[in-house]
Amino acid sequence: MVVWTDQERACIQDIFSKLNYEDAGPKALQRALIVYPWTQRYFASFGNLYNAEAIMSNPKVAAHGIVVLHGLDRAMKNMDDIKNTYAELSVLHSEKLHVDPDNFRLLADCLTIVIAATMGSSFTADVQAAWQKFLAVVVSALRRQYH
Repeated sequence: MVVWTDQERACIQDIFSKLNYEDAGPKALQRALIVYPWTQRYFASFGNLYNAEAIMSNPKVAAHGIVVLHGLDRAMKNMDDIKNTYAELSVLHSEKLHVDPDNFRLLADCLTIVIAATMGSSFTADVQAAWQKFLAVVVSALRRQYH
């Protein structure tokens, strides 16, 4: 079980309270698909992902980015039981979708970049530390079924 300090909880809740899901979600997924093009193989049904412009203007990519952030919202609301909160998602991604589990970390890194750019100087080292811890727990929960 992960132990969260009051400060870490407050940092995570503050990030989510200021997060524009319709902006950050698409930007994070777009960045992942552009920077790590091999991740595109999981999104063949999304249509044209042939270049950065196509990815950035793809409504299915944007919509899925928003879905991802709402999934993270579930983790934030269940910080004391993220592994069980994500148990079904872990099974789905490992057994049905066959997603390489390293891609969860890549997407988490892209989301961190988007959030840091949005928050600017208020994305302090302490805030980043809490955010990185949160994402590490989420990634671990998603990877759980793979072990």
